[in-house]
Amino acid sequence: MDTNTISRDGTHIAYQRTGEGPAVVLVSGAMSTGATLAPLAAALSDRFTAIVYDRRGRGASGDTQPYAVAREVEDLGAVIEAAGGEAAVYGVSSGGALVFHAAASGLPVRQVAVYEPPFADYSPGGEPERAEYTANLGEALAQGRRGDAVELFLRLTGLAPGIIATARESSMWPGMEAIAPALAYDDAVMGDGLVPRRLLASVTVPVLALAGGASPRWLRQAAEAAAQAVPQGVYRTLEDQTHAVEPEVLAPVLAEFFGR
Repeated sequence: MDTNTISRDGTHIAYQRTGEGPAVVLVSGAMSTGATLAPLAAALSDRFTAIVYDRRGRGASGDTQPYAVAREVEDLGAVIEAAGGEAAVYGVSSGGALVFHAAASGLPVRQVAVYEPPFADYSPGGEPERAEYTANLGEALAQGRRGDAVELFLRLTGLAPGIIATARESSMWPGMEAIAPALAYDDAVMGDGLVPRRLLASVTVPVLALAGGASPRWLRQAAEAAAQAVPQGVYRTLEDQTHAVEPEVLAPVLAEFFGR
């Protein structure tokens, strides 16, 4: 069922629910909307009420200014309230970092699962690369160069120049440019890019941090570090999976964890 809720600052947040059972809210990462996680929601719908939503500045949701990470936390809170007042929450990539902010803020979250939050402590470029990305991204967006902003992000993810050039000529590029301003929101959620150990220490609910066995080693290390930084954290590797984890592999693992 497609519907919307209203966040504290008046922003309309579009969401979709499927299935029946305890509520699970799925939080997408950069360059994505709620539809990105719809296959995972469908795979969980036999045991849970699975909810996907468009984060502000994406899809059918609004984008009230000025932006702040706290406003995105309130958006997630509004979705949880619409789901019945309590939910387990899953976040992928930078969506996982947002989920950690939400859990630390005291939202009614009963469990947290994240997949490969891209904390830069262990990445080849590390903190300096993140800082350069933040500066260049802000400049590109301020000048209205949305395509360049998307390219900066794709470079950060490690895509080769030739692949990026091909993507620029593809039919999907206009859609990527349309949500390019939200890249600044994900960047704000990530902060300095390092594992936010003080924040994570205040997350009191059970946490499952996941990574793909075929993903870069630094992403696995980042997920494991996040699990170690929370009081009730468990780390697990999904064999043969990459950052684009397959819903049919991920769903049973989440269902086991959220069903406890």
